[in-house]
Amino acid sequence: MSIKEYRTAVEARGGLLVVRHTPNVAFGDRVRIEDHAGHVRNGQVIRAADDEVLILVFEGTEDLDLENTWVRFLDEPIEIALSPEILGRELNGLGEPRDGRPPILSAIRRPVGGSAINPAARTYPREFIQTGISTIDGLNSLVRGQKLPIFSGSGLPHNRLAAQIVRQAKLVDESSSFSIVFAAMGVSYADAKFFRDEFANSGVLRNVVMFVNLADDPPVERLTLPRTALTAAEYLAYDLDRHVLVVLTDMTNYAEALREVATAKGDVPARKGYPGYLYSDLAELYERCGRIHERHGSITMMPVVSMPSDDITHPIPDLTGYITEGQIVLSRELHNQGIYPPVNISPSLSRLMKDGIGKDDTREDHPRVAAQLYALYARAQETRNLASIIGADELSERDRLYLTFADAFDQRFVGQGENEDRSIEATLNLAWELMSAFPRDMLTRLKETDLAKYYRESEA
Repeated sequence: MSIKEYRTAVEARGGLLVVRHTPNVAFGDRVRIEDHAGHVRNGQVIRAADDEVLILVFEGTEDLDLENTWVRFLDEPIEIALSPEILGRELNGLGEPRDGRPPILSAIRRPVGGSAINPAARTYPREFIQTGISTIDGLNSLVRGQKLPIFSGSGLPHNRLAAQIVRQAKLVDESSSFSIVFAAMGVSYADAKFFRDEFANSGVLRNVVMFVNLADDPPVERLTLPRTALTAAEYLAYDLDRHVLVVLTDMTNYAEALREVATAKGDVPARKGYPGYLYSDLAELYERCGRIHERHGSITMMPVVSMPSDDITHPIPDLTGYITEGQIVLSRELHNQGIYPPVNISPSLSRLMKDGIGKDDTREDHPRVAAQLYALYARAQETRNLASIIGADELSERDRLYLTFADAFDQRFVGQGENEDRSIEATLNLAWELMSAFPRDMLTRLKETDLAKYYRESEA
């Protein structure tokens, strides 16, 4: 390792530091900055040239006396120490402890930069992951190696939903180890305590590694935190052969930090001030998950994206939707009705659902039950709109049947307790119980063998 040290800092703005006359410094190099008071800050080179370099300072550049600031280039990338002992730990965006315990000591150190999985090395995502939440398991199933984001809005319970998924997620009929990497960016102290207490009280903390950046922590650290978390996930998946679920919350806070740094760098803004490379930057993160040929482990990702003003066309959810394989959309209307989790099934979608359900994965009737529920609920929504115009009393008997089904579906299938962990068997049986309110001839998406086996049981 070749260490170069300079005292030629000439400008500090936001979280960026400009240092001149620094030849042979590489992009991505790790930097240590010592200020006039002897305090050490961490940084990374994000733009390099022979005459000057631009450094991203994770602790910010406040109170820096440029003339008395020493900048040391370590000639190495930012790395994280990795071992099985990371499970049960709470770390920051640089992989340093936040839980008051000693740092992780290991001979294994990996750069956090990483890269997307080579498409030629990918294996198609398969195998059902049970979250215990009916609207996800039954209608928008998550499969191993998939990227399935949660689109939410301000004030909606996406944190509670994310915590419930972490507590309950499991592989059905799979003896392999299953671990969680949880990364929180720009969250409040109360939210961080909520996640910490939830995981500890439920007993899953020993199988979770948490990476936390608080709202009052340096925003630039948020740019490194998801990369650090994904590096830990890659170690657990491909070195230890574990199946890993990565939950990232909230990607909007990450994108806001990216916009802040891009503006300070002078990058040309695109939609709503975000840099033009927002798409490629998000893809660089999302595409690090998946399955690889001849590797037992896998990485599945559920990023949480809060939509400013509930606008699903906002650049962050819009670009996320292009990269990922579906979305779970939360509804403010259902939330206002007291329904939890308020999943709006109409715009929600899992594009890989068909590859993880059925006879050998969940149950043989699952694909047809999901299709029938979607068809019934879509018709029920049309009937609700009609009833709002002409009144429910003017509806036909069949239309009133749809209205009754829609109310029961929202309350019993969509709604469930925050600590209620439903098996896929229980979810499908509940679906049959709701569909039994309709005559058999109205259930056109189901096979006769399905009706013969399950319809009468539900009716009884």
